[in-house]
This record gives sequence, C-alpha cells and structure tokens, in this order.
Amino acid sequence: MQTLVFFEKPGCISNAKQKKLLSAAGIPFTTENILEYAWDPLSLAPFFSGTPVVEWINPNAPAVKDGEIDPTQVTEHEALAMMVNSPILIRRPLIQVGNLKWAGFDLPYIAEILGVSGDYASTQGIESCSHPQKGECD
Repeated sequence: MQTLVFFEKPGCISNAKQKKLLSAAGIPFTTENILEYAWDPLSLAPFFSGTPVVEWINPNAPAVKDGEIDPTQVTEHEALAMMVNSPILIRRPLIQVGNLKWAGFDLPYIAEILGVSGDYASTQGIESCSHPQKGECD
C-alpha cells in the first residue's frame, strides 16, 4: 500500500482527528508542516486542479476572517501567490498519494484509492474547523 502524505497545520484539532481516522483505518501516512513546507506555485497548484479558486483558500485564515481577502474575488495566479507567501491561507489538509494530489479530507475517497475496505461514510464533515471562533483554526 502506498503511503499518504498529509500536509497539516501542527496543533490543528481537525487535522489531529483526521490523522486518528487514517490510523484507525490502517492507512500509512507521513506528515508535513503545511506552514513550513517550501511551496511554490508549481508545487501547490496540482492540489487544487479542477476546483474553484474560492475553495483553495482557508476560510478560517485571519486575513479572510478580517475581510482583508475575499476569496470570491481572487484569480488563480493571485491565490497561488498569496498562499505561497502566507501558507496559513492554504485550505487543509493537502493530501498526496503517489502522483495524486488534492485539498480536503475525504476518507472514503482515500480508502478507495488505497484499496482499504470499510464503511467510512460517517467521517464526512470532519474537514471543517472544530473551533472557528477560538482562533485555533487559522
């Protein structure tokens, strides 16, 4: 079985829950700190292929919450530049399995790709921030 790469924000409660689900499903993974990874537009863009730009940006990032950035008004080029310069803006987690890359946690999809059997339908919705008002999900 391939090893999944899980790009997380250390200390994120939702990312911790997601990693527990991966472990419980027997899915091997490694973690990368999304905030410290050496991103550039070419390495980041494939995670968002085929999705609207508004879904690329972390809605809980301080600049979004404070109204400094309106994700509905950002071009692909602008979004990539902003996320490279300020990785807190990157929607997480980012997931990589071999050459496949995407943003967001979808355990049924992950299990399907890796050939892991089980009923993971109850894990839907685990992607959202657990404490958006406390500032823990920036």
